[in-house]
Amino acid sequence: MADNNKQQLTIWGRANSVNVQKVLWCLAELDLAYERIDAGMQFGKNDEPAYLAMNPNGRVPTLIDGDYVLWESNSVMRYLCMAYGQGSERGSSIYPSQPKARAGVDRWLDWTLSTLQPLDRPVFWALVRTPIEKRDMVAIQKDVDAEAAVWQIVEAQLATRRFIEGDQFTIADIALGAFARRWFGVEGVTKPKLPNLERWFSQLAVRPGFTQFIAPPMT
Repeated sequence: MADNNKQQLTIWGRANSVNVQKVLWCLAELDLAYERIDAGMQFGKNDEPAYLAMNPNGRVPTLIDGDYVLWESNSVMRYLCMAYGQGSERGSSIYPSQPKARAGVDRWLDWTLSTLQPLDRPVFWALVRTPIEKRDMVAIQKDVDAEAAVWQIVEAQLATRRFIEGDQFTIADIALGAFARRWFGVEGVTKPKLPNLERWFSQLAVRPGFTQFIAPPMT
């Protein structure tokens, strides 16, 4: 990683968190150096007073940039692009400055949190973090069907676009791509064919940040 940021960036959060993964992928796209500190689940720390003083939610990730502290993964991605990507072709392309283009990216960042993540979470936890003998496959399939309905929205959006907001890869693709990895990665359930989503996902899968942070086995 190139040491081209003015101060050392620190990311608190475990590498198998989808929200941490989004930030790490964004850092890779911007070619920014950082330190990552494991926190959350088996690593603990996120329920300790020192961490809660930084992030009262007790969740990951948390970004430290000098004396500045920021939580919420999508806000962290926006900040990194604005603070370190402006003036570079790389930074401006993944989070455009033109109001309509930026608003289009922002809506997908919001939609991912408000609509997609609540439906993805029960499917992921049931099929990745729940022992096989404790899985209720009938209930899980219902949850998969509910998640499939919102992926159909993305499928339709991608019918006439290379990426989610046009010809340029943006942080909206990072946010959605991290969850698409989970959608395509879970097995043992019935999922609809989504050819536009598969085509788009194949483009994301060759990006170095995806390969390093999103592609590893899900845990």
